[in-house]
This record gives sequence, structure tokens and C-alpha cells, in this order.
Amino acid sequence: MSIAGLLNACSSIASQDPRFDGQFRPPVVTSSVAEADMMAKWSRSCALCHITGEAGAPVVGDRSDWQQRLAKGEEAILDNVIKGFNSMPPLGYCMACEVSDFRAMVAYMAGVDR
Repeated sequence: MSIAGLLNACSSIASQDPRFDGQFRPPVVTSSVAEADMMAKWSRSCALCHITGEAGAPVVGDRSDWQQRLAKGEEAILDNVIKGFNSMPPLGYCMACEVSDFRAMVAYMAGVDR
């Protein structure tokens, strides 16, 4: 099979996949071991609800979802994360997380540069 044939086969498979919307999204690249550790913790806990907005969770990267929460201040957000809030369980199921992890995760999800 030629290279052109392989490329055509791959593109037609992707276009049939209902999860593929035609948009290229580069992978998240982390710049440090600490950041990679935080992302691993995030993907095991926070991502479960914050990717889809499950149970009213603010969606990662959606500034309008995060605007009203950010207006309350970082300490109020951290208090909600630690104690639990509405459908979010205490610590967001991340028993291995430190406060610094939660700060970084909130900044990441809200799209805030730190």
C-alpha cells in the first residue's frame, strides 16, 4: 500500500469517529516534574467531572464557567475544594493532593497564568 493510501485510510477512519470534530488540539505539555505530577493527580481526580461539567462542575478552560468562582477569591475556592461543595466531594477525591496542588489545579482549569 502506498503512503498516500495509508494517509487516506487514516483520514477516513478519523472522519467516521464521532469523537473527532475536525479540530486539532495539541497535547498538554508540562514544563517540570512538579507540573507533570500535578497533571497526573488532576487526571485521576478532577478530570472526572471538570472535563464534561458533570454535576455542575465548572469546565476546564471555560472562562465563563470560572469567572464567578474566581470573583470569590482563591481562598474561598480552596475552602470549597478542601471541604467539598455541592456535588464535589472533600478534596475532590484527591487524597494525595497538597494545597499547592489544588492551587495549581484551579489555576490550570480556570486558565489563569501563575
